[in-house]
Formats: sequence, C-alpha cells, structure tokens
Amino acid sequence: MRQRLYHIQLAILLALVAATALAKPQPVPLSELFPSPGHAKAAIVINKVLERYHYRKVVLDRSFANGVLEKYLKALDPNQAFFLARDVARFKSGARNLDENMRRGELDITFDIFRVYRMRLDERVAHALKLLERPFDFGKPETFTFDASETDWAQHPEELDERWRKRVKNDFLTLRLADKPDEDIRDRLRKRYEGLARRIHQFDGDDVFQTFMNAYTESVEPHTSYMSPSTSKNFDISMKLSLEGIGAVLRADSEYTVVQSTVPGGPARESGQIHAGDQILSVAQGLNGIMEDVVGWSLEDVVEKIRGPKGSVVRLQILPKTAGSTGPAREVSLVRNEIKLEDQAAKSYVLDDLENGLGMRIGVLEIPAFYRDFDAEGAGTADFRSTTRDVHKLLNDFVMRGVEGVVIDLRGNGGGSLAEATSLTGLFIDLGPIVQVKDAFGKVEVEADADPGVAYTGPLAVLVDRESASASEIFAAAIQDYGRGLIIGEPTFGKGTVQTLIDLNRYVPGDHGDLGRLRLTMAEFFRISGGSTQLRGVEPDIRFPSASYMTEHGERSLDNALPWTSIDPANFKKAGTLSFDHLDAKSSERVSKSLGFKMLTKRSKLMRDAEEQKQVSLHERDRRAQEQQRDRKFKDEQDRFLRSKGITPVDEDADQIDEDALEAQRKAIARIEIEEAARIIADGIQMQRGDSPRAAMRD
Repeated sequence: MRQRLYHIQLAILLALVAATALAKPQPVPLSELFPSPGHAKAAIVINKVLERYHYRKVVLDRSFANGVLEKYLKALDPNQAFFLARDVARFKSGARNLDENMRRGELDITFDIFRVYRMRLDERVAHALKLLERPFDFGKPETFTFDASETDWAQHPEELDERWRKRVKNDFLTLRLADKPDEDIRDRLRKRYEGLARRIHQFDGDDVFQTFMNAYTESVEPHTSYMSPSTSKNFDISMKLSLEGIGAVLRADSEYTVVQSTVPGGPARESGQIHAGDQILSVAQGLNGIMEDVVGWSLEDVVEKIRGPKGSVVRLQILPKTAGSTGPAREVSLVRNEIKLEDQAAKSYVLDDLENGLGMRIGVLEIPAFYRDFDAEGAGTADFRSTTRDVHKLLNDFVMRGVEGVVIDLRGNGGGSLAEATSLTGLFIDLGPIVQVKDAFGKVEVEADADPGVAYTGPLAVLVDRESASASEIFAAAIQDYGRGLIIGEPTFGKGTVQTLIDLNRYVPGDHGDLGRLRLTMAEFFRISGGSTQLRGVEPDIRFPSASYMTEHGERSLDNALPWTSIDPANFKKAGTLSFDHLDAKSSERVSKSLGFKMLTKRSKLMRDAEEQKQVSLHERDRRAQEQQRDRKFKDEQDRFLRSKGITPVDEDADQIDEDALEAQRKAIARIEIEEAARIIADGIQMQRGDSPRAAMRD
C-alpha cells in the first residue's frame, strides 16, 4: 500500500465544511527547520501515552524504531523518487539509537532527513522542468512503473534522472490522452511540479514533526494519529461549522487526493459519479472557472479548494478507481450544499412484483448511517431523530402494508453511533447482549438491548458490502449470531477498533505551550459469539460473486492493522436456527444467469485489476487501445443489462444529459443486489409454506 505523505487519518470531513480564508503560507528557510523544545516534550508524552494506553502494547525498542524510520522515509518518498541509496544509508547510520533518542525527545535526525528531502526534491523538480522543454517519443515501446514502492533506492543521480524521465513522460501522456494540447500540458505540468516544491517549502517545524510522529503512530496501528496544534485548531473550526460542501471524506495517498468515502445525502453521493477510491486531479470554481491541477498538493490545500458556501458550484476532474492509472479522467460538477440529518435518515420502499413470479411484498429499509440527534436529545427534546426511532416507524408501516419479509440495506454505511447500532438490533430481538468492548487494560464491557419486546418478528435479511463498516458490522454480526436473519453480499470493511481524541497538554503540568492531540485506538469490538469484527469483518451467509475479487480492501489493506482475535462469548440465547444451503444454491443459479450481476462482477474485477496494476505503457497507441478495450468491456456489459430492463443507456460523459434517464439508470443498477436479496427471502418463505425445512427464517 502506497504511503501517505501528510497523513491525517481523521480526514475528516474537512472536505464537507466551509471555512474562512487563511493567510497565504510563506516559504520556510532551511535554517528554521530544527526541532523545538515543544516538539521534544510532545514526543516524550506521545511515547508514554502510546506505551500505557494504546490497545496494542507498544515497546519502543531498536527494532520498532527501525520500522518507524522506514515508515518516515516512505511517507516522504513513497516511490523512491527523491532519496539516493547513500542518503538512506547515512540516515540509518545516524538513527542507530533512534529508540533512545525518541524516548528523550531528541529529533535532530528526523529534521535532518527532511532538510535533505527538501533539497533532493528541488533537484528533481528542476530536472522535471528541463524535461518538459524537450519532445517525447510516444511511439517508443517502454513502460513506467508508477507504483515503485517495492523498488530499491537509486544508486546514482542518473538512475533517478531515468525514473523521472518516464514519470514526466507518463504525466504528459495521461493529459494527452485527455485530448489536451501539448502546450497546455507543458504549462499545466510546469505548475504542478513547481507547486510541489512550493508546498514542501512551506512545511514548518510543526509540519515536519507531525509527519514524523504519524510515521511513529502508523507503525503502531493505522487508526492512531497525531495532530499538531495548528491541525487541531483547524479541526475544531471545521467541526463547529455547518456541513457545507460536497459531502466527501478525503485522504492523501502519495501525491494524490483520494475519495475515502462519500457522505449520505451529500452532493458527491447524490451525483452517483464519485465513489470511494477515485482520485481528484483538478478543481475549478463555478461553471466557467479554470481547472487547477492539484496533484502533489497537501490534503489541506485541496480541501481548501473544494470548500465553499451552500449553493456554489465546484467542478472536479477525477480519475475513477475503475479506470486505474491508465484511464481517462472525468469532469464532475457539484453544487455545494448543507448536509442535514434528514439527508442521512432511513428510507423505505416495497418491492411488490419480483421477476421470479412469487408476487410477494418485500419491504426494503435503506440505512445510510447510524445517526442520533445528540443536540436535540441533550436539550430534552422528547421526539429527537435517531436511526432506531425512524426504522421503528417504517417497520410499523411495513406491517400495515402487509409485507412478508424485510431487507435492510447497509451497503456503503460507514457506521456512526454505537448506541444506535445496539438499539436498532433490539428492534429484532428481545433482551440480550449486542456487542462486547474490550479496552487496553483487558476489561470487557457488554453493550446490551435493555428494551423488552420486538418490533418485527418476520423474515429478515441484511445486505452488506465491502464499505459497510463499524456500527454496520456490529449490527450485522449481532443479527447473524442470534440467527435472526440472513447476511447477504460481500465481507464487510473489517474496522473493529475504537478511537478517542486525547489532549496531550493534560499530561504535562505547567505552561509549556500547545502540544497538540493524539487520536488513540483504545478498545476493540467483539461479537457476542466471541470473535472480533476487526480485519475479517462480517462474512455473509450468502456471498455475491463480486466478493471473489476482493483482495486487499478495507482494514485488510492497511499496514499494521490489528489482527483478528477472540474472547469468551457473551451469555445469549439464539433467536432462531438458520439453514441456507438450499437458498444459496437457488440464488447462485439465478445470479449466474443475471446480466446485472455479470456487470457488477466485471466492475469488481476491474477495480481489483486497477489496484494491482503497477506499470503502464508509455506507447500512446497501445495505451489508447488498452483504455478503449477496458471501457468497452464494462460499458457493453452495462448497456446490455440496462436494455434488458427497457432502459436506454445514458452516456455520463456527454455534454447534455437527461437527468431523469440517468437517475433511472442508477436506480436500476442499485436495485440489482436488493432484488436478489428479496428473492432469497421469498424463497425461504415459500419453502416454509410448502413445509420444507426451515431456511433463513426464525423458529
């Protein structure tokens, strides 16, 4: 996995919020890039807090410190594009006692490394600008390794020159494939490379310290991170402002800004054109603003461009995840909007006519997030909004409408309130434990449903995918452990850890200045059956074929993720016994003939192939042919499915788009898995009616 240059794992809804303009940062002289007494104090405190309170026991010994150094070098230079082998050898020699230095707060070597990094970056940028003055031969059969994270450090400057020749040539070709004129490409790349140097020159001591300390925290576990005083201040400001923006959580990945997730009800998700894993290449303001290349920018700078007031337009040039690094970019226009609680609220609809002819009424509950209006609750409002309350009303409506089964759609649900995951489970079971929480000291607490009674007792299925995380996994795991319903879809994300935000100043008495904050992993979720949701996630009872192309995804893709483990099961009584082999067989037979699932499986395979790709061709004709072949394969599958549904396919890249037709297209695709989940429930109901062995139903 490519390392992040400037990691703020919280990410952190900064792309959602409006903010006041900040003063233009100025270049920082090399002579000022040295550790301060505050950095020394913060380093000592961070080490003590990690060793004492982190869920994973941290031992800062020489072996661990060596790993931190490697992580730091990768954070600065993830593709071995700047440092030479002799630089790295000198760094390692100077860091022989890094463990002891870190304990004492001595950080001179880390700042020395950054100063060399900045000088090497200046050398590379100067070389790249010279390369732009020369013509490129795009008829030459050669390749560029864009993910060089596993290659060796270059031995000589000439070796780096060659790597950069191919890098610049690839950057040039990528824009050429987007039909940009050569002179415009040169101007754009010149600004990109100069901008990279300018932003690194703006790193001050706090930025350097934060980068190194996040290399330290990421060596412990991926969800632990450090925020400098300035980052903490910006975070506080962003959390207090209304959620106005595009509704996307962003993260930095090497030189790219990547969409980590989209927020329910936000413009990004509502557009249907932005998905997790997409890269943001350029940003423009308004309908006619000039696209500004943001490759190589810091996360904060990109976020600053995307922020804006409600009602304003922002245009993004994105590289879809399915396109890989060789694919064409796409421009998306979004109207910034305030994201309200109602936009994330649970919704329902009824499937009356299934294609298998059973004619049953199956209710579908879409739950995009586990929400709770804590402000209204704190103010004493009796009817405050929450997931559980909204779902309870929708279930009552289902009963009135005579539905015979319910599907809960948790696809893309990244979690939310633990209290809501617990109380929502209580709508489907009687009293009992829901999830176990084990802290860093080994203490286990059980979150339980204390509300007697069941809101819905009928057939139930829960649809999940690779983006269903955290609270979604707690709910799905409890439903599965109780035998209350079927889990259908893909293995879930696998985030089973709990984080808290710690103010480091509370650990140092006296007036010492602001030391910043630490986001600390301090507990882990465990199922009532004893196993964790960490890493493995929740394994569906019935898998959809797209799951076969899941490799390194979610928690499984993160370095140093906590392993799966187990504790003693809680004391609970199963609500039913499920037998689903027959249902799985019938579903597999349908799915194998489904044009919709064939399309979804193709998309999943393309995404996997894009993730695994490390090289691209620098031959223009071959590159264009590869793009066209890939795009044609997927589009042919999608068009075939849509026409089978009586829908005329919409070209999403066209200048003029029929929005109603596009919405119908997206709805049809979104319903593929839902309708199959409903058929599975219908199969189970029919088996019961025919006195067949009980399957997928409650006893």
